Formats: sequence, structure tokens, C-alpha cells
Amino acid sequence: MKGVLLVALLLAGVGAVGNAQVNTGPRHSRDRGVGVPASVFATYIARGQLLVFPFFAYSRDNNREYNPAKLGYGLMQDFRGRFRSTDERLFLGYGLTERLAVEFETGFTRAQLDKAPNDASTLPASITQSGFADIEGQLRYRVAQETDRRPEIFSYVEVTAPSQRAKRLIGDGIWDVRPGVGLVRGFGWGTMTTRVTVEYNHDDKSWDLGEFSIEYLRRLSSSLRVNLAIEGGETGAPDEWDLVSGLQWRLGDFLFLKLDNAIGLSSKATDWAPQIGIMLIK
Repeated sequence: MKGVLLVALLLAGVGAVGNAQVNTGPRHSRDRGVGVPASVFATYIARGQLLVFPFFAYSRDNNREYNPAKLGYGLMQDFRGRFRSTDERLFLGYGLTERLAVEFETGFTRAQLDKAPNDASTLPASITQSGFADIEGQLRYRVAQETDRRPEIFSYVEVTAPSQRAKRLIGDGIWDVRPGVGLVRGFGWGTMTTRVTVEYNHDDKSWDLGEFSIEYLRRLSSSLRVNLAIEGGETGAPDEWDLVSGLQWRLGDFLFLKLDNAIGLSSKATDWAPQIGIMLIK
């Protein structure tokens, strides 16, 4: 998957702009089409369009920050351990109108955390947990469409339901609501998107700026488009940053192969997180 990053970097500098999906919109939307920006990188959902995306994700982190107390093992102190996880996930999206789309995502996860050598808590040397987790839903809304004079403005709200309350490594026992806003602008050399969320910090009991990203999308042909992004800042702390690369390849009229690869740019970010899936757009 590291090769995907190199390919995306090389391809992003050449070729024509546009979108792997059929594009009947104005020139500035030729990379992406006419849909509402989805939470999935380089993906847009048009009115009446159903998007079904099963995918597999893997993550590896050799210095994952964890707190034994938050895992139910008493000691309130941060340590760095070895973490591995796999996820089989399903993403669904539907365009209700030209301005409004809905999303749903869930999946089955398996995770293992190996205790840090200097951790004196009662946490076992290694814990493994699995189950359905991260049940999420989103509303995505186009506030203003892009014109020759201004970028597109979109907003969204993400809701995460409690899941796996007894398995704190993979679950979360509280509701989370994260509103956000973003801008999209098409250029002759590609399309840029930036977005930021606001989230509630349950530890400090205050609202913070959350996840932030700058994304680049370019169409290379009617069958291939590539994307790059810098993403991070989740939980209000600007110390977890990733470089994300990806490509989407048309396999048929409604079928696409989607590859994404994330590499951690900071010590608290996940070291490596590739994913692969088949996207059906109907």
C-alpha cells in the first residue's frame, strides 16, 4: 500500500482534471461531479444516488497513546503501547435532494493493545477485543453552490451512538455529536476541499475545534481519479496528523475499486492505516 502513495503523488501532477463519476455539471465541478461532498475521501453523492461501500481497513501503531484508567484498569496516566486492528465496514449514502444527503456507517472490528513496558497498572500484558462498533450517521448539506466567484460551502453533523460499553478498547459508552463546515473550490489543476469539525471534550466539559483536513482531488481519465489529504486535530489536540493518499478506479458502469492509505506524520498519529473496498454507485 505504500506504493499507492507514490503512485498517487506522481499521478496528481499530470493528466486532465475531472471525476471518475459521470460529470454533467459546470467546468469547476469536473473533478467531482455535481453531488454533495460525502465523508468518504474524494466521494460525492448526487440527488437520488445510492452509494454502497463495503471496505476492509487495517491499522498499525507501535506507539499508541492509551490511559489504563480509561480502559478500566485504575492508573490515570498516559503510556505508549503497541496497537493493531482490522475492520470490516459498511458505508451507505443516499442523496435526498441536490443539497441534502444522508450517510450511515458501521462495522465489525478486532483490536489488540500490548501494554507499555513502564506501565505499572493492572492492565494485562495484552488485551484483545472484537465486536460491532462505531455506529455513525451523518447529514450532509450544501449551503451554497460553487460559482465562478465563490467556493462551494457545505455543512454536516455527525452522530456516533454508544456501542460496546464493556469493551473500552473498541467501544464508546456515550453519544457524540460533531457539527462541521467545509469549502470546495475547483481549479484547472484540481479541486481543493477544506473542512473542520467542532466537538465536545467530555474530559474538559467544553467545546473544541476537532478534526481538520485539506484535500486535493484530480481526475486523470474517465476511469481514474486520485486524491491527497492532510488530516488531523481530532479531540481538540493538534498533535495527530496523517498524510492520506488514494485512488478510485472504474471497474464498470456503477462499480469502482477504491484504495486509500494513511501514514502518520506525528508521533501520536497511527503509523499506518491502509484500506481497500468496492464502491457501488447507483
